[in-house]
Amino acid sequence: MIFPLFRREPRGPDTISTLYGMIVAQARLPCFYRDYAVADTVNGRFDLIVLHLALVLDRLAQDPALQPLGQGIFDCFCQDMDHNLREMGIGDLKIPKQMRRVGETYYGRSQAYRAAWAAKGNGLLVETLERNIYGGGSPSAAATAPRLAAYMREALRDLGAQPSASLAGGELHFPEPSKIPAITS
Repeated sequence: MIFPLFRREPRGPDTISTLYGMIVAQARLPCFYRDYAVADTVNGRFDLIVLHLALVLDRLAQDPALQPLGQGIFDCFCQDMDHNLREMGIGDLKIPKQMRRVGETYYGRSQAYRAAWAAKGNGLLVETLERNIYGGGSPSAAATAPRLAAYMREALRDLGAQPSASLAGGELHFPEPSKIPAITS
């Protein structure tokens, strides 16, 4: 009963689980697989979770008071990936290696996304999405990566406008992907 008083993270696990659940729910919207031509596979779903996680963690990192919440969400992501790997039949001895690859993938992609967000125009972001989400230069990537780039830019604006207190309270809003028009790079 006294242990909650000494908890290091200022937010309870319910807030973290709620926010992580919202990230996963957004990444699983059928619109991404139908209209944005993201592969409806284990890898495609993972890529969209990483994309949304990078968006949210970038926003949380901008506010020092929300950084522990971001760490909690990242830890929840790692626990979820560990659980999913085990469900897929990966053995206990291979889990650490697979989790290392999950972490490397997240960090590599989040750095690439941040660099693309900071770049002028959408060319680098579209190129990054073609490589990370669409696996290279497929015809569907050329047609839909600019739209996904527009969605990401809108999500960045939306997340930036959300008050820190709302995020800390477990409220998170993403734009509706079906309402995002395609853009030209």
